[in-house]
Amino acid sequence: MQEVGRYELPIVHVHACPKGKSMKPDDHRADRGSSVSATRARGRRQPFRGWVICLLLLFPLAIGPAAGKAASPPAETAHVYLLRGVLNVFSLGLDEIAARLQAKGIPATVDNYLSWSSIADDAAAEYRAGRVKTIILVGHSSGATALPDMIAKLNRLGVPVKLAIGLDSVFKTRLSTGAERYINLYIGDGPGEPVRAAAGFRGKLDNVDVQGTGVGHISIDKNELIQRRVIGEIDAVVLRPRPRARAAARN
Repeated sequence: MQEVGRYELPIVHVHACPKGKSMKPDDHRADRGSSVSATRARGRRQPFRGWVICLLLLFPLAIGPAAGKAASPPAETAHVYLLRGVLNVFSLGLDEIAARLQAKGIPATVDNYLSWSSIADDAAAEYRAGRVKTIILVGHSSGATALPDMIAKLNRLGVPVKLAIGLDSVFKTRLSTGAERYINLYIGDGPGEPVRAAAGFRGKLDNVDVQGTGVGHISIDKNELIQRRVIGEIDAVVLRPRPRARAAARN
């Protein structure tokens, strides 16, 4: 189990000289007088943090399949269930995500969060019939708040959830049973809340605070960086070659 409150950047030390030049003692003269006042440092901190978060939101794309890659057989047996929030009109970015997934050959449907229980029943029936093998859930606002309940019901029905992604859940929620991985993207200085793991929770939980990126509660599902992060995480699960397929390709 892993819970991440905010991004922590790895410290990377790079020692390199320009090609054809050597490092000389004079090259360190910039170190003298390099101290900066606390006021100037604070002034630069927030823009830098915003850039860092934007880069990290895009990071999964670097390790996922290339955009536009043809759907592989696992994509045909996956299904992404997306849950809109209150009034069914403030989460239309989920429709954009669904359309982009469908263009990749990944089945996706969008419904209001109030239907989460009946959707879980339908998903369980599809799973038992063998038509769906990989279940992925995405929710925004109240749709994100409903995800732990939907996961719990699917687990009671004997159906595993491969991945769940919540976008700014508006109430405090706990994961009592498992999605293999749960990613909660929330705005720490807004209405969003981190998700907590209850005792006995099995799986991986990532709470990712995206404040400082310029997104708000109403716009988080429509933001291009957030959409690309969501789709990149789904691609990594659905389109990534299985171990046997990779071994066969090497042979």
